[in-house]
Amino acid sequence: MKIDRMRVFMTRDKDRPRVIVALDTDDGLTGWGECYNHGPDKALPPLLDYLFGFVSGQDPTRVEYLVNLLIQQSRFPPGALGLAAISALDHCLWDLAAKAVNVPVYKLLGGEVRDRIKVYAGVYTAPDAPAARDEFDRLKEGWGFTAFKLSPWRIDMHSNRWGNVVKASADYFRSLRETVNDEYEIAFDAHAKIFEPIAARQLGNALAPYDPLFFEEPLRPENIEAWGDLKQGLNCTLATGESLYNRNEFLRLLQVKGADLIQPDICVVGGISEMRRIATLAEAFFVGVAPHNPMGPLATAVNVHFSAAAQNFRILEYRLPKGQAYVYGGLDIEKREGETRYVVDPYLPKDGYLELRPDRPGWGVEMDEKAMEEEGYIHWQRRVPKRPDGSYAFA
Repeated sequence: MKIDRMRVFMTRDKDRPRVIVALDTDDGLTGWGECYNHGPDKALPPLLDYLFGFVSGQDPTRVEYLVNLLIQQSRFPPGALGLAAISALDHCLWDLAAKAVNVPVYKLLGGEVRDRIKVYAGVYTAPDAPAARDEFDRLKEGWGFTAFKLSPWRIDMHSNRWGNVVKASADYFRSLRETVNDEYEIAFDAHAKIFEPIAARQLGNALAPYDPLFFEEPLRPENIEAWGDLKQGLNCTLATGESLYNRNEFLRLLQVKGADLIQPDICVVGGISEMRRIATLAEAFFVGVAPHNPMGPLATAVNVHFSAAAQNFRILEYRLPKGQAYVYGGLDIEKREGETRYVVDPYLPKDGYLELRPDRPGWGVEMDEKAMEEEGYIHWQRRVPKRPDGSYAFA
């Protein structure tokens, strides 16, 4: 069995662009993978064309061998776009290797250590407590969710005194706890908008009395040692890692005791191959893994198999393939709806968990090539806010 063709689809996941990759073999198998959506998505197809030259004609079951080649052939460590492309190719290789022996991917990873995968619903805005209660209850009734992630930002952090910003967030969480079902777990994603560690600590400690599931990525990722400073004196669970690229960066984060939960993204770090190494490092530091996964249903399928086989997995970020579009920030529940069609049979929650599919080889999903072509590409880019003085703030 040899790899003899690659196909790249520029398509959409509701209102976000997605780059989906297929590797075909000479005996008729197809492996599928998903790139991360960093923004300049149209840069990915030519990059994938270049990388395909290193795997064309190769045996896809030599996953570690080929992924290592893709990493090592870069004279300098690959960054965001390079690793997004390598991640998708890694996914394709694992899918092909499992299909070649007619087993789920998690069986090649040592087998499942759990029977189902706990998920939380990304709500991402900061709706008033009654609206949040109604949304949580709707998601609980329909899919069994008992864990959710919101934004902590109730007022503009740039045009209000910081103490009032912190107070507004604390008051908000208190009102949530007084309003929603007490069994619900609530995480907050600060979205890397805070510059100073002391300010991030102040916000985290204001949320802490109301028992957040975790406090996610308040700071930018570049100065890893600053995360160790932040965690000293922080009284809630600190989570981060979506913007880190490889095992070396995660090792530094763990060494400075900069996180209680790490959040690597399987479409960012180089795929399952690197994700497993990162998880093993975290396990040695008694740190759990809560994968970052705001992506499409194929990326969710890949995460299911990683999570099934990772001993220190805790919970997976999840977006329903049909329903609200993706939005971050603001005070309202997103009303725009859409449907992601490129996966025919996506993993859907039951009682707040994703069930494994032991009778399905590879990722366990069927792809719809016609839907990818019909949906086509949609442009998206981040909105970068401005401060009152006219300077740009973190997006």
